[in-house]
Amino acid sequence: MKKVQQHYDEVADIYDERYDGSRGKYYHGHISEHVMSELPKGGFLLDVGCGTGLFVQRYVAEGGRAFGLDISPGMVRHGRQRCPESGFCVGTADVLPFKDGTFDALASLLAFSYVPNPEGMLRECYRVLKPGGRIAICTLSRTVFTSIVPIAYQVGEKVGLKKVGVGHFDEHYYTNAEIAGLFREAGFTDVSVGRCSFAHLNLADPVFNLARKVEPIVEEKLPYLAYNVCAAGKKPES
Repeated sequence: MKKVQQHYDEVADIYDERYDGSRGKYYHGHISEHVMSELPKGGFLLDVGCGTGLFVQRYVAEGGRAFGLDISPGMVRHGRQRCPESGFCVGTADVLPFKDGTFDALASLLAFSYVPNPEGMLRECYRVLKPGGRIAICTLSRTVFTSIVPIAYQVGEKVGLKKVGVGHFDEHYYTNAEIAGLFREAGFTDVSVGRCSFAHLNLADPVFNLARKVEPIVEEKLPYLAYNVCAAGKKPES
């Protein structure tokens, strides 16, 4: 995780540029919508791997309160600037610095694949959620396309490409069954898993525009081609 922290500290000042353009806004907005649809509105949210606070900002804008946690001090600094009314701290997902039953909702967008101990993270997520609280995670899925991504990232790292997310971090690409199993082992019920995102922001404009048009069809009819997997669940009431 030290390598992940160092990378995101290095790109913290340019991270938001990734989502400033039309492609980035659409891509992150699309993922956020999937996650938001699984969470209670108006509750108290913990965003694990919060980055610069993009999802914290969205959850608060829809009437909730939120706290962000990230391994990168640089990201946390930008999150505090973006959302001064929300709390942020530096920390790791496998030891969450909160009391049992603190939050109504828990989210994690595009961070779970980098967690070296996913079982430990989900146990901690379960612990800090209130009974009846809900969790939603969107992360990298295993597809025919993502199987070549680690190789491309290794090449980018060797040539010194300073781009958000480009590096060899031993990230894990999840199948639906795999992430569902992790959720159930942690104690979550009402577990649901789906795929989203075919129009990835790294695509060139002509390809992105085409991918965006067919994205609804891919998500409904050909989900195994979607770039991300979204999992949700509930902590039992008692």
